[in-house]
Amino acid sequence: MDYSVEPGLYAVGTPSAGSPVLVSANYKMSFDRLRSSLTGTDAWILVLDTKGINVWCAAGKGTFGTDELVRRINATDLPDVVNHNRVIVPQLGAPGVCAYEVRKRSGFRVVYGPIRAKDLRAFLEAGMKATPEMRGVDFPFRDRLAVVPVELVLSAKYVLLIMLGLLVLAGLGLNGYSLGRAASEGLTSALMFCMAFVAGTVLTPALLPWLPGRALSIKGLWIGVALMLLLGGWNLAFPGLASSWFEVAAWCLLIPVTTSFAGMNFTGATTYTSLSGVRREMRIAVPIQAAAAIVGVILWVTGRFV
Repeated sequence: MDYSVEPGLYAVGTPSAGSPVLVSANYKMSFDRLRSSLTGTDAWILVLDTKGINVWCAAGKGTFGTDELVRRINATDLPDVVNHNRVIVPQLGAPGVCAYEVRKRSGFRVVYGPIRAKDLRAFLEAGMKATPEMRGVDFPFRDRLAVVPVELVLSAKYVLLIMLGLLVLAGLGLNGYSLGRAASEGLTSALMFCMAFVAGTVLTPALLPWLPGRALSIKGLWIGVALMLLLGGWNLAFPGLASSWFEVAAWCLLIPVTTSFAGMNFTGATTYTSLSGVRREMRIAVPIQAAAAIVGVILWVTGRFV
């Protein structure tokens, strides 16, 4: 996960004291794409320490922010390198940067550049004026699904551990431990949890514009409710998914909690959120999710002995 460059001041071409200063994150892909878009242009790139996170996500998490920008301006002696007081910040970095504070603390004025690096040359040639197209953010189906593989890979080891735990614990019962019960009921429980996580991770971003609610945790919750109803209908037609009403109650909590948590993982990867909104959602949603998950696990384990 260490895909980063050293923070600091970099030169593109042969910049002079009057060349523009473009601010970026130290995520290597962000840095490389910015460099390639400036081919034939003389400019400075001021790279902030965002812990290897891209501009958009880092702004949402606070690492691409006012404090780090001011710190990096001072650390690179930028006032001695350029003869102007402007830094061009990507528009998607705006949630983390307070332009007024930056100017007050460093003397540099923040100019918000276009959303996409490919528009930078036209932006600079137009005297740092952006067209409406440069300011607009589209978040189509393909873009929403682009982050799904990353979430699946990063969460895979935790999902597998939980599935293994369900597989092992399912063998518990009043008559002692049963490998057969672990193999049958444990496998069913593990697959149900896996299905819930994958559904929350894939369907939440896919259906994002149409799911009710503003919070990602609420949007993910609807996926869980739909999946729970689907599995309930399946169990009525083909009984066997749940061995007791305790287990039914457990999954009525565990499935929505799983999809809600999986959906909330996208708070840093969507145009639908803001830093303050994410923090408020986390303060409210995480305790509720944790409590529901604990109660659900207790009910599921209890179901092994009734």
